[in-house]
Amino acid sequence: MSNHQPIPEDDAGQDAWLETLIVDPANSNNPLLPALQLLCRRDREHKKRLNRLLRISDGYYALARAETDSLLKHSNQQIRRLEKISRISDRYQQSLLEWNEQLRRAALRDPLTGLANRRMMIERIEEEQERARRRHTDFTLAMLDVDYFKQINDTYGHELGDRVLCSIADAINSNLRNYDLGARWGGEEFMILLPHTGLTEARDICARVQKALAGVKLAQTGQTLNITASIGLTPYRGQEEYTQTIDRADKALLRAKREGRDRIEVA
Repeated sequence: MSNHQPIPEDDAGQDAWLETLIVDPANSNNPLLPALQLLCRRDREHKKRLNRLLRISDGYYALARAETDSLLKHSNQQIRRLEKISRISDRYQQSLLEWNEQLRRAALRDPLTGLANRRMMIERIEEEQERARRRHTDFTLAMLDVDYFKQINDTYGHELGDRVLCSIADAINSNLRNYDLGARWGGEEFMILLPHTGLTEARDICARVQKALAGVKLAQTGQTLNITASIGLTPYRGQEEYTQTIDRADKALLRAKREGRDRIEVA
């Protein structure tokens, strides 16, 4: 077949070049012409099939891409919802923890004076008892009762009486060490726990508390009330139960009241 043009490098140019060869009258009698025509037809059919496959493939790809984008969008929405739920859950759990801590503190504090209540005091005494048994340490208990507190209520009324009771609690607490514990035991009766403390030092602390109580004033008038207190003092003994220690402090307190009040009795 005669055509002296150089063969193009691109597909479109090669197709045009082959078409030129086929329609060239000079090649009409060339025995290879039918074969070339057959190959060209097959090539066109192959290209049509390939284009059709490409279109189908592109369609599937677009569909898959759309589904993937939809899944990603849905997944991102779910992740954002879960993150929001997680944040809400974290805040809720934190609120629960804070609320539980407030409840725990409230359960261990006297609502009027803010001192430890009987439950908290007993828990601390149990801890000191276990520590004393393991390490052979000392602790001392003091039971304190405000003398003639009923007269304060009768004179000033229960509302002012409660304020005086709070001032008494402050006077007791402010004269204890950081590791001591003062608690409202009931009414105008208080318990003082003095860890790692012998009787001599415990007596000095109780005397300091008595002196502070004598200076408590009526908030409305600034009048000094000259409050006195009877105190029963006792150390923890060996391997006894803490209830025995409390009972002994209570008996010492009763003895202090029988002996004229405003005094410290040691059991």
